[in-house]
Amino acid sequence: MTKDTKCESHTLGVRDEVLPHEFVIEVASRVKRLPPYLFGRLNQIKYEKRTQGIDIIDLGMGNPIDPTPQPIVEKLCEAVHDSRNHRYSANAIGIFNLRREIAQFYEREWGVELDPSREVVCTIGSKEGLSHLFLALLEQGDTALVPSPAFPVHLHSPALAGAKVATIPLKEQEELLREIVKAIELERPKVLILNFPHNPTAMTVELGFFEEIVNIALKYNVIVIHDFAYCCTAFEGYHPPSFLQVNGAKEVGVEFNTMSKTFNMPGWRLGFCVGNRQIIEALARIKGYYDYGLFQPVQIASIIALRECKAHAVEQARVYQQRRDILCEGLSRAGWQIEKPRATMFVWTPIPEKYRAMGSMEFSLKLLNEAKVSVSPGVAFGKEGEGFLRFALVENELRLKQAVRQIHKALNK
Repeated sequence: MTKDTKCESHTLGVRDEVLPHEFVIEVASRVKRLPPYLFGRLNQIKYEKRTQGIDIIDLGMGNPIDPTPQPIVEKLCEAVHDSRNHRYSANAIGIFNLRREIAQFYEREWGVELDPSREVVCTIGSKEGLSHLFLALLEQGDTALVPSPAFPVHLHSPALAGAKVATIPLKEQEELLREIVKAIELERPKVLILNFPHNPTAMTVELGFFEEIVNIALKYNVIVIHDFAYCCTAFEGYHPPSFLQVNGAKEVGVEFNTMSKTFNMPGWRLGFCVGNRQIIEALARIKGYYDYGLFQPVQIASIIALRECKAHAVEQARVYQQRRDILCEGLSRAGWQIEKPRATMFVWTPIPEKYRAMGSMEFSLKLLNEAKVSVSPGVAFGKEGEGFLRFALVENELRLKQAVRQIHKALNK
């Protein structure tokens, strides 16, 4: 650089100029539209208490404590030692052998035939996949229809993609179908987002519900996106149906699934989307611009999970059922009547009448401060969740019994 060049900015007077105001970073309007993250406040309080040496029983986040089955871990270790797997993944949408195994998993469990080449795409967890799919399908002026309360990504990812989000109250099957039709005729949504077994409410449906949904989607030309994260976390003989079991379902939509809950692999971040070829192609195209795919040893280990670990998944569901019984029966004996869900790793319940006026956020803080138990406030899942709480069945039986005792003591001071 020449001497003249070095002095150029000074010669122009840029350094000497008095700026009229401070430098301002203006974030995008899509970020400004996001509501306050209520879990952040609870997490901060949890952190502060733990740094003070206070033991908090965390039933808030759906983050399983149980280990990943050993055959999956062993296969991961074996694959990690192969240097060929240290490179970018062979395919951003998932290695073919994994996509083929996913197709075989769907055929075994639900009798659904999938073409692994064109009807399956792997994602970095279902949350990432959903977010990127909304970027592929939605834009300014489009509407997404979501029953609420809902898993936050179902509410906020369409908005981040620029779309309007219309909500309807989550109700029992027949009434919900009527509400969906009314909302479609009023809002004319491009996509309908469903999630059964449901997070946070644990609501379940039968196959007939999805048959009606496919008829509605065909009649009104609405894309259906079904989140099936709790496909195998069910109790007492209930086998959750896949949306794709219905004739015509692949014409109108896709289904997301994940290794997180069924195989205790939440931190591994592997999900997948299956169904309509055009939608799968759109998601794959978006992903091609955003990432290079998952770490290949994780994909290889996931093949073993799908192929060999059905017994582990059945046992994990049994563990969640036992935890459900301990929590629900324990709180019922303490005077807090709670209905037992037949699926998911959650219990959703109204706040006891005595405390309902507090609202779910303040009542959650009461349990955190006085019972040393962290739960999720219903309002964090949409305004329709106000007045409710969600318990995550992620602690062992002894800790759950301890949580029941501490809640009972806090509520009966």
